[in-house]
Amino acid sequence: MASLCYNKGCGQRFDPEQNAKDSCLYHPGIPIFHDALKGWSCCKKRTTDFSEFLSIKGCTKGFHSKEKPPEPFSQEETSDKLKAKPVEGLIIQGPKSAEKMQRERPSSDEPRQLLPIKVSRSLEQALEKLNLSSKDEAPEGREAAAQVRAGTTCKNAACKAIYQGPESNTEVCMFHPGVPVFHEGMKYWSCCGVKTTDFSTFLEQPGCSSGRHCWTGKGDKKAVSCRHDWHQTSSQVVVTVYTKNPLPTLSSVKANRTVLEVHVIFEGNKIFQAELDLWGVIKIEKSFVSMVPTKVEITLCKASPGSWARLELPQSTSH
Repeated sequence: MASLCYNKGCGQRFDPEQNAKDSCLYHPGIPIFHDALKGWSCCKKRTTDFSEFLSIKGCTKGFHSKEKPPEPFSQEETSDKLKAKPVEGLIIQGPKSAEKMQRERPSSDEPRQLLPIKVSRSLEQALEKLNLSSKDEAPEGREAAAQVRAGTTCKNAACKAIYQGPESNTEVCMFHPGVPVFHEGMKYWSCCGVKTTDFSTFLEQPGCSSGRHCWTGKGDKKAVSCRHDWHQTSSQVVVTVYTKNPLPTLSSVKANRTVLEVHVIFEGNKIFQAELDLWGVIKIEKSFVSMVPTKVEITLCKASPGSWARLELPQSTSH
């Protein structure tokens, strides 16, 4: 005769003679109700809807159980026991509500900083083999200042100036008018020939010529969409953009504590851009970018350990 399983989250009828160690899918934990969110302590899924909470599938396999759980104490019994002996309660902290996160969230208008870029040796070799130097020229186009957005980085090679307003146009730009050259492990600019084997040292070489800032790139860059995804640990979020042979000298990734701005040029004339309002808060000083021949990985350090429900806030927009 079929018996009813009393394991939490199961509730199915089963044949005791065919009860195997993986027959039941149930929740070994306890229900959690916190800040309007409902879930089980044994798994991460949370919902605000009670019907969805009841239908959350079990997270653990085991034997069905026909033993009823112990009846809860009556109010009188519970009151008497509490009077007789104090009980230490176990408080389980659930995830913060969206409203609380929004109140504690830093402003998205904070200044954005460039994240350091780590370039793999395999990408250096790939760029050298493909001889992308001829496609990697510094932008020369000039646009009216009115069309430039505050916070835009100068596009001239080696210049890291940021547009603050019309007064930025009066500054002297120090840049490399030549093209980057990668040859037999050496890296240098064709305009000045200061050679090095270290890619970070190459990226930090000051410009050898002076001129005007260039706030906009060439018009022949082709804006494209790229496949991108993300994964996380308790302390980091890693955003991956799948681009072939990204160009470190022309790409940039900027961020403040709640916003990520991605600008990647790859395959010579393709450009991928995105601006994400992040779900959580990050530590900029511990975040960085890694480039390999097939992708760009952006590692963001969480300001506090925990799990993000998603990468972006619902109202954020990417291009």
